[in-house]
Formats: sequence, structure tokens, C-alpha cells
Amino acid sequence: MLDKLEAIEANFVDIERKLSDPEIISNQKRYQELLKKHHQLKDGVDLYCRYKTVISGIEEAEDLLKDPELGEMAKEEWECLKKERLEIQKDLQIFMIPSDPDDHRNALVEIRSGTGGDEAALFAYELYRMYVRYSESLGWKVETMSQNMTELGGVKEISFTITGNGVYSRLKFESGTHRVQRVPNTETQGRVHTSAATVAIMPEADDDVDISLDPKDIRVDTYRASGSGGQHVNKTDSAVRITHLESGLAVACQDERSQFQNKEKAMRLLKTRLYEKMVADRMISQAANRKLQVGTGDRSQKIRTYNFPQGRVTDHRINLTLYNLGDILTGKMQEVVDALIGADRLDKMKEQ
Repeated sequence: MLDKLEAIEANFVDIERKLSDPEIISNQKRYQELLKKHHQLKDGVDLYCRYKTVISGIEEAEDLLKDPELGEMAKEEWECLKKERLEIQKDLQIFMIPSDPDDHRNALVEIRSGTGGDEAALFAYELYRMYVRYSESLGWKVETMSQNMTELGGVKEISFTITGNGVYSRLKFESGTHRVQRVPNTETQGRVHTSAATVAIMPEADDDVDISLDPKDIRVDTYRASGSGGQHVNKTDSAVRITHLESGLAVACQDERSQFQNKEKAMRLLKTRLYEKMVADRMISQAANRKLQVGTGDRSQKIRTYNFPQGRVTDHRINLTLYNLGDILTGKMQEVVDALIGADRLDKMKEQ
């Protein structure tokens, strides 16, 4: 590990040198690439520098242990530094875990109501609101791409993008089937019903993703946008549906008043959906030899249950149970998100 860290430090120093090169600065694309790499390496390099300082301090303290006057003080310092060394070694192990190449990306989120009819649609809307509030707490921006609302205020399906720092890295483990257990408002017997909604978190394909769409490979259809209950939002064919002929993937957008804006959004959606297929293949390959498989991204995987009678949220992948359902549904998801990230890191550390 130390040899790898030495190489990383040398690479970091070389990047810092290049970032002050006028020729690199004038090439904004290259400059931004190096700046991103610099940001990715900085914390690890700082840790490694601290590690070397601690090792040096331990060696100096060991030299003083036999000194009759300074030995007691040196022993105390020696013990503190040894404890710090272990903590830094653990942090360095985490830093050395290969990062997901999509962690820096924004995310496209799709939520669909599943079994449970109107109750499932209401639950799907609550999940949407949970992610919006969590995003707002972190200063992320949420933009609705398309939605299909019910008359009772639920959603049959909703797609939205979340833009911010490290969005995909924090939300990627939310993909899967979410179940809710509660007494619906329409239930006269007071019986607990189980409903479900599926969540898909996809890394948004930006300009650095090499996916070219030939106009001959897609079909663009326009239609009149409508709201819940069939009420027309406008009287023009502003809604857009784009179909990728080779894969059969189809995306639609109707939230903007302009056909041009809806087409632009739909193209972003299509590019992201095509990129998702590439990412899914990679994740399946990576997960084949893993036991935990927190990040398979399979929409059919039952990942979490929200039990209202008990005020309980259980994540089945890591056997995490919390009794603060109300807080979680209002966007206070930090404990769940951190636990999933920690479990994934631990699993990867075992593979090293």
C-alpha cells in the first residue's frame, strides 16, 4: 500500500505543477480534468503526509524511551502516536478503495408506483418528497422531467434530476423496491396494507460521456400535454416522446411549455437511460463476487420497508432498523445514507 501511496503522491505533485502551467490553463477542458483529479487525490495525499509525520514521531519517541528523564513523557507521546497511526491507516485503506467512476455525477431519479393502487401512488409521492427535501438540505437542485399524477395527489410515475456535488455517490444505493406497511385512509376495518414503489437512481450522462445519437436512430413524436384526470395543461402539441429504435427505449417529457425545451430534456433523459444500461452491465460484473451487493441497482430488489404502525424503517441489505420513520420521510436520511456507504466501503475493503 505504501508503494501505491508514494506513486499517488508523485502524481499529485505533477498535477499541481501542471495546474500552474500557462499552456494547460489556456486549455480549459484539460485544466478542468486536472483540477477534478487534484480534488480527488488531495485528501488522500494529505492523509499520507500526516501518516509519514506520525511514523517519524513514533521513531523519535522510541529513541527517547530509554532516557531516564524524558522516558515517561516519550512513552505517553509514543502511545498517542501509535493510536493515531492506526486511525490514519484505516482512513488510507478507505481512500485506496477504487472509486466508482460515476460518483461525481448528477442523478436522474425515476419513481414508479407498484402494487397497491392509489395507496402505492401516494407512497410514491411521499418518496419523491423525501428525496426533494433531502436534496434541499444539501443545497442540491431538483428539476422535474416528467410526471403522471393521480387525482388523489399520488404519482404513477415521476422522473426528476438532482444536480449538486456528489449526488450519485450518496443516492445510488436507493435503487430498488421500497415497501410501505400502514392503514390506508380508505380502510374501514383498520387493517394494515402493504404497498410498494420502485426507485431507480441513474448517473446523469453529461458531455464527457461518449454516447452519440444519430437522428436516423431515433423517432420523435409530439402530443398534447395533459395533467391528472385528463385535463389539458395546454392546447398545443408541446409534449415530446423520443424512441431509440435500436434498443426500444422510449422517454417522454411534457413539463415545459415549449416543444423545444421538452425535446431537449427528453434527449438528456434518453442519453442517461442508454448510459444506465452501460453502468448496469458494469455493476453486475463487479457485484458477481460480492456478498453484500448493496449497489446492484436492481429495481426489483426489495431493499427497504417503511412500517407506520411501528414508526420503523428497515433496510434489508444491511439489517439496519431505525425508529424515526417520520424524520426520514421529511428528508432526514443522513443516517441511512451514511450506513449504506459505510457498508459498501467495508465490503470493498474485504476484497482488497
